[in-house]
Amino acid sequence: QVQLVESGGGLVQAGGSLRLSCAASGPTFSTYAGGWFRQAPGKEREFVAAINWAGSTFYADSVKARFTISRDNAKTTVYLQMNSLKPEDTAVYYCARSRTGGVSRLERGYDYWGQGTQVTVSS
Repeated sequence: QVQLVESGGGLVQAGGSLRLSCAASGPTFSTYAGGWFRQAPGKEREFVAAINWAGSTFYADSVKARFTISRDNAKTTVYLQMNSLKPEDTAVYYCARSRTGGVSRLERGYDYWGQGTQVTVSS
């Protein structure tokens, strides 16, 4: 059983930055891809970014050039650096571990999920 714990959410003004962390219960990201999704009020959960087992990164068009996904050398933590935040980035952010080493932009591609962390961007 893999446990994922997110942290780093909060309230920030538009144009500001936040760094989210996703700590796993073991070096799971050495074999499996890690991803970030978000869910805004009244909307479906959507893909944000992912990093595969080799370190290649993938982004939704809405966050490309503003967000950066990375992981630590021990492969136990995945990060999401969010810069130039906009009010439309307000959502609960979830990290997830994929079913394989490859990246999926779909929720069904992930089998373990964190509890979520709230990000609120004020205008």
